[in-house]
Amino acid sequence: MRSDSGASADIDILEVRTAEELHGCDALIIPGGESTTVSLVAERSNLLEPLRHFVKILRKPTWGTCAGLILLAESTNRIKKGGQELIGGLDVRVNRNYFGRQTESFEADLNLPFLTEEPCSDHEPFRGIFIRAPVVEKILPPAHGEQKEEVVRNETVIAPAKDPTHGQGSWPVEVMATLPGRTRRLVEKPDAAGLDQETGDIIAVRQRNVFGTSFHPELTSDARIHIWWLRKVFDACS
Repeated sequence: MRSDSGASADIDILEVRTAEELHGCDALIIPGGESTTVSLVAERSNLLEPLRHFVKILRKPTWGTCAGLILLAESTNRIKKGGQELIGGLDVRVNRNYFGRQTESFEADLNLPFLTEEPCSDHEPFRGIFIRAPVVEKILPPAHGEQKEEVVRNETVIAPAKDPTHGQGSWPVEVMATLPGRTRRLVEKPDAAGLDQETGDIIAVRQRNVFGTSFHPELTSDARIHIWWLRKVFDACS
């Protein structure tokens, strides 16, 4: 496989369970699952601080899908204080389980404009799989340190700052994809974060080295998002 710059590279893939294994990685994918459980396992494995260092200090490419998106958010709601630790890295507020329970999981054809960057892309819709999926409820202003204004919100937790200047600075969050027509339940709330039905639900975002998706590309046979992301990894490492 070749990067956008034309350089070729081999890929070694490993499962990360220790800080030592993480230290040997150039990039990381945090998969879907149950975000509270993933957070608890990372904490008990002494991986939380190494993960924050990896994402926020070393700024290595990191992609979170579903639960991974929740963990990479700087703010997450619908959770009790102290109920879950976050890694952070994306200046967004994520609404957990926004689309409902397991029985309300669904699939949808997605228009992903960033995939048109790929050479020989067929421009076909990407079939997204949403399982108890979160949504990006609000894009937060880039912050140095913690998103302190989020602390006062009910049932909201924030990621700790790795150091006072860890924030993404002037790097804004890019909305990479939305799912139109599913925002009514959020819009009707008084604190609806300024979204409207035309805007749609934000289901993919990127900020500097961090990429997050509400859905599960790994559960499809369509490798286009993985290829796109690996090219970004190669460019970051070159």
